[in-house]
Order: sequence, then structure tokens, then C-alpha cells
Amino acid sequence: MLAITSLLNSQNADRINRLIKSLETEFGLDDVQATPDPHITYQLAGVRKLSALKQVIRDVARHTQPFAAHTTGLGVFPGPNPVIYIPVLRSDALNHLHRRILRATAPLCLRTDKFSGPDCWLPHISLALHDTTPELLGPVMQYLNQQTFNLKLSINNLAILRQEEEQFVPEKIFTFEGHKHEPVPSLFKAAG
Repeated sequence: MLAITSLLNSQNADRINRLIKSLETEFGLDDVQATPDPHITYQLAGVRKLSALKQVIRDVARHTQPFAAHTTGLGVFPGPNPVIYIPVLRSDALNHLHRRILRATAPLCLRTDKFSGPDCWLPHISLALHDTTPELLGPVMQYLNQQTFNLKLSINNLAILRQEEEQFVPEKIFTFEGHKHEPVPSLFKAAG
């Protein structure tokens, strides 16, 4: 499976990585570090041809303008290994990008995860997963509760992440270019 994501800018990525490192120091939680680049995931997908996926993602990025997204609070996906995350607030721009990615990749996907669909998708930034336990959840949340998680993110890329041994690493990153293709308004009106 590949992940179609947006990587966080370096300032926000550094902040998230410091937080993740503190969870390792305080609680021994380090499985989330299997993906060293903090990101927002739009879709997990198995595809027939990676080259075709790269082309459709390149096309989406080429026609997308950078935009801001915001985070707030903390969330938990419950289970035997709860996932602790920072929710990314859904906006018109984020929802529109997600729908465009799903439409563009649909003909290429052999399978996707059920949480990538527009009705179930919850954009987030993972802080801890796989090595958490219900017993650790309370102390970790108490520790995290000492901070605020109101971030302004610059969404300006699409990245395909692939698994390489124990890590997920960028296969290809496409910077948004939509702002380059916008018509420049004319300062002069045509004589008529």
C-alpha cells in the first residue's frame, strides 16, 4: 500500500517531531517514527502502476493552489493500540483536494482503505500509534494536555509515501503549481 499525503512544512514538521520525540522519552512510544515526515494522509491505496499514479498526482498538484489548513485539540482512535492524533479541521479547500485525489486515483486503485472515503475521512497528524495501550492513554493525554495544538498548516504539496523496510519514505513529492497557471488580470481594458 502507498499513502497519498501532504507533508508538513519544516517549521510544523519540526514541532511535531519534537513532540513525538518527547513521547518516546516520557513513555517509550516510538512506532509513529516509522514515518519520519509528519503529514496528512488523503488515501491509502494499492495500485497497478506506480508510474500512472505519479502522473495523476502530478496533474492534481499542477492545478492546485497552496492553501492554509488549521488544527486544534487532540483525538483518539480507540482500540487495543489507540492512535493519538491532532485533528486537522476540514475546510472547503481540503475537502475539494481530497475529492480530486479520490477521483483521479479511482481508476488506478486495486484496493483502498475504508477510511479514505469522503464520508469517513478524518484528516489528522498522528502522534502515537501501534505501540500505545489503553493503560498508557490516560497518562499520555494528561502529558499532552499541557500544550495547545492550534497550528496553521501550509498545504502546498502532494507526496506519495512507500514502505521501505520498517519506514514509510517519500517516493515522490509534487509541489502545488496552481498559482503559476492563474491568469494575470490585465491593467488595461481593450479598446472597443
